[in-house]
Amino acid sequence: QVQLVESGGGLVEAGGSLRLSCVVSGRTFSIYDMGWFRQAPGKGRMFVAAISRNGGATKYGDSVKGRFTISRDNAKSTVYLQMNSLKPEDTAVYYCAANHGIATTQRAYDYWGQGTQVTVSS
Repeated sequence: QVQLVESGGGLVEAGGSLRLSCVVSGRTFSIYDMGWFRQAPGKGRMFVAAISRNGGATKYGDSVKGRFTISRDNAKSTVYLQMNSLKPEDTAVYYCAANHGIATTQRAYDYWGQGTQVTVSS
């Protein structure tokens, strides 16, 4: 059983930064490609970023390119999302997910965390 636990969310002013973490347990972390998605109130879950199992390849959603950075530490079974220059429209619940294959669609992911709230004030 694979478990994903996100942390690091909170309230931040526009222009500020946050770093989200997602710790994976239950299986060998390095066999999974990882992704981050977000869901704003009243909207669907949207792709944010993804990283391959060895960290050599990354993908980003258009709205976060140049501001967010995904990374991972396989020794710590953790994937990170560094979020800079935050905007009010980044407000959402952020979810990490695990998959076999780097993907941008939520249906491709097998395992999900419970989410962490990020709120950006204007």
